[in-house]
Amino acid sequence: MAKTTNRLVPSDALVVFGVTGDLAHKMIFPALYAMVSRGSLDVPIVGVAAPPWSLERLQKRVTDGLERSGTAVKPSTLRRLFSLLRYVPGDYGNAETFAALKRALGKARRPAHYLAIPPALFATVIEGLGAAGLAEHARVIVEKPFGRDLASARRLNAVARAVFPEDSIFRIDHFLGKEAIMNILYFRFANSFLEPIWNRNYVSSVQITLAEDFGVKGRGAFYETAGCLRDVVQNHLFQVVALLAMEPPVYRGYGSFHVEKAKVFEAMRPLTAQDLVRGQYAGYRNEPQVARNSDVETFCAVRLFIDSWRWDGVPWYLRSGKCLPETAAEVLVELKAPPAQLFADSVSPAGRTNYATNYLRFRLSPNAAVALAARVKRPGKEFVGDQRELYLVEELLGAETPYERLLSDAMSGDGALFTREDAVEAAWAVVDPVLENHPRALRYERGTWGPKQADALIAPHSRWHNPTSGETNT
Repeated sequence: MAKTTNRLVPSDALVVFGVTGDLAHKMIFPALYAMVSRGSLDVPIVGVAAPPWSLERLQKRVTDGLERSGTAVKPSTLRRLFSLLRYVPGDYGNAETFAALKRALGKARRPAHYLAIPPALFATVIEGLGAAGLAEHARVIVEKPFGRDLASARRLNAVARAVFPEDSIFRIDHFLGKEAIMNILYFRFANSFLEPIWNRNYVSSVQITLAEDFGVKGRGAFYETAGCLRDVVQNHLFQVVALLAMEPPVYRGYGSFHVEKAKVFEAMRPLTAQDLVRGQYAGYRNEPQVARNSDVETFCAVRLFIDSWRWDGVPWYLRSGKCLPETAAEVLVELKAPPAQLFADSVSPAGRTNYATNYLRFRLSPNAAVALAARVKRPGKEFVGDQRELYLVEELLGAETPYERLLSDAMSGDGALFTREDAVEAAWAVVDPVLENHPRALRYERGTWGPKQADALIAPHSRWHNPTSGETNT
């Protein structure tokens, strides 16, 4: 295993493996342009990929990616970006490719290697970097998914740790770079009023929804290997759960932050088939490169429990899917009803507490906000009220994009928004029992909120809160 590096020393070059791919085209090029524009990137950028392109062709690809992203391009900034750009073509399995990379890096001795490549190639590239002597004092940034189950995650961790020290491995999840996700962490621990009620005594349930109103968009081949449980729930939604459920870190350093996140994953009860509803939108099997008898889920609803002192007995409901009515993401932390039902409008005719109890809502996308809901009396003699929301914060303009923030953090050695080895493996351990042993995917119509069985999953405690694309919910 490599020796621990000085994580405070910034990287002096950025290497992008897979620079000709879709991820680079859609996300990385706009992030690099923004970093150059802000003055946070002024080191060589070496792109590596298989096609035998010229540097001019790569520059045209960069320009096209910026135009398609809607970036307002300034010629002077683009020229600065191009002045930093290099290109190394070659096979990742060929030692000569890494020798050419070493020559392209020149005097750089602390590069950050970003693996924007298919997961099957992660180990090949990491081992190639180690064999070429390109790992010493370097960092590696690994795009998700980090493994596809517990066993493969352990194998990949072993490969990475044999070449790089843990504090030089940055497992990237762009979801953690979103301003709204970061605000969950800040809101929790920058305010004192939450702590007395942020536990099993006052929280009835927590639900998280990440909905998309579109299908797989030609990515059928990828989705056939992943599915919603692997692609969204195990990483994106679990990360949000960890931010909501973690204990306060004992010090400011990101090491303490990672310790508390890992404890949440370790306390999660492994899923069973009864905790899972899988769905597949009508027409998915007609998508290109999708099997005609595919059982891959495009919708997933999960009931989760965290067996900790704070959260014992509180159900967490996670839901994500494609071809749903909206593209939006929200968290709803529903509080328990008052112990004495003094007013008639707080109890349903059947005697069940009304759904409209107090809650805290984190709006993650398409716009970001935090809202607190409470009942307020209507004018008049009758004690009848309405549920109203108080908006606490809205998204600020000019925020860094997730990839800009995460690439900048990785190059500076700040690992706060990345995932550690033990957390990755603990999260996979939760879903591992149902990756193969699960109910069949249920068909649902496009434009609906998934199979009706998902409503039955949450029914004992609550009902799903369906986010809308608007600003508020009252």
